[in-house]
Amino acid sequence: MLDAMPEVAMPDPLLSIDRRDAIAALALLACGPGPRAAPPAAMQSWPLRTPEPTGIHDVAPAPDGGVWFTAQRSGHLGWFDPNSGRAELVPLGPGSSPHGVVQGPDKAAWLTDSGQNAIQRVSWPGREVKRYPLPQGTPNTNLNTAAFDGDGRLWFTGQGGFVGHVDPRRGEVQVKAAPRGRGPYGICATPAGEVWWCSLAGSFIARIDRRTGDSIVVEPPTKAQGARRIWSDSRGRLWVSEWNSGQLSVHDPKDGSWRAWKLPGSGPRPYAVYVDERDMVWASDFGGNAVFRFDAGHEQFERFGFPREAAGVRQILGRPGEVWLPESGTEHISLIRTG
Repeated sequence: MLDAMPEVAMPDPLLSIDRRDAIAALALLACGPGPRAAPPAAMQSWPLRTPEPTGIHDVAPAPDGGVWFTAQRSGHLGWFDPNSGRAELVPLGPGSSPHGVVQGPDKAAWLTDSGQNAIQRVSWPGREVKRYPLPQGTPNTNLNTAAFDGDGRLWFTGQGGFVGHVDPRRGEVQVKAAPRGRGPYGICATPAGEVWWCSLAGSFIARIDRRTGDSIVVEPPTKAQGARRIWSDSRGRLWVSEWNSGQLSVHDPKDGSWRAWKLPGSGPRPYAVYVDERDMVWASDFGGNAVFRFDAGHEQFERFGFPREAAGVRQILGRPGEVWLPESGTEHISLIRTG
C-alpha cells in the first residue's frame, strides 16, 4: 500500500495583520469556510489472475460492489471482486475488442466494441449479451467511449471520425460524421444531462445537440493540445486532459471561460480524467507513471505513484469514496480509497 502525500497546512488568516484588519478578516470568516483540503487517501492494487492477458482498458463500478473492466485484448467484459480478488471474464463474441464500459440506468454494463463495430449490453447479474450493431454500411468507426444523457440514450464516440447514439427503448442506433473528421475520443454527461466529447486529433471539445445529433465545436485556448478525455464536475464545468500540452484544463460553458494547469513533472502526458463526488479532479499521467488528485479550490496537485513501471492508466471511474484505476500496462487493477 502506498502512503498518500501529506495535506498542506493552510496559513492562519489572522497572522501578521493589525487589529483593524483582523476585524475585517473575522467578518469574512463568518460568511463561511473557504475551500476544504482533500481528505487523506491510500492506494491498493491487485493482479488480474485471469487465464490469459486481458488488455484491461476501461473500468466502471458494477451495481453489486464489484468493478467491470473491458478486456480489449481477449474480447471480454471483465468483472473484479475487491473482497476476494477474483476476476471473471464474460465472452463478447468473435472478433470482439471492447474499449469503453459504463453502467446504464438499467444497471447493465454497456460497452463500445471496436472489434465488432457495435455497442454491447451485458445484463447484470444475468450476464446475457446483446449486440447493437452500427447501421449497415457504416465503416469501422474505431469505437471509443460512451455516456448516457438525461433521457437515457447512450452516446458514443468513434475515433475514426464519428459520433452516435443508441436508444435502448427502441433499439435504434444512429451515427453521424463528426466535425473535422477523425479524433473523437472521450465523452461525458453533465448533471443537467447534456453530452460533451473531445477530439484527440482535432484538439477541441464539442457539445452534442441531442435533438439533431449535431456537434457544436468549442475551441480551447491552447492550440494542438490533444484533448483526450473529458469529465463534468457537479457545476457542469468540463475538465479536459490535454495529452500533447501536459495540461489539465477546465471550461465553464456558462461564461465561456477556460483555465489550465500543467501537471507536475518534467514531461507530463495526461490521459484519463475523472471528477469524484467531492469535485476533486483525478488525472493519470503516462509521463510520470502516476495519477494526480487536483484540488481546484486550493489549486494543488497530490501525486500517487505506481510501484510498477508503465502502469498505463487509460481511464478512471469510481463510486463515493473509491477511485478505480485499470493498469493496462501491468495487468493490475488499483483502487484509491478516499472515504
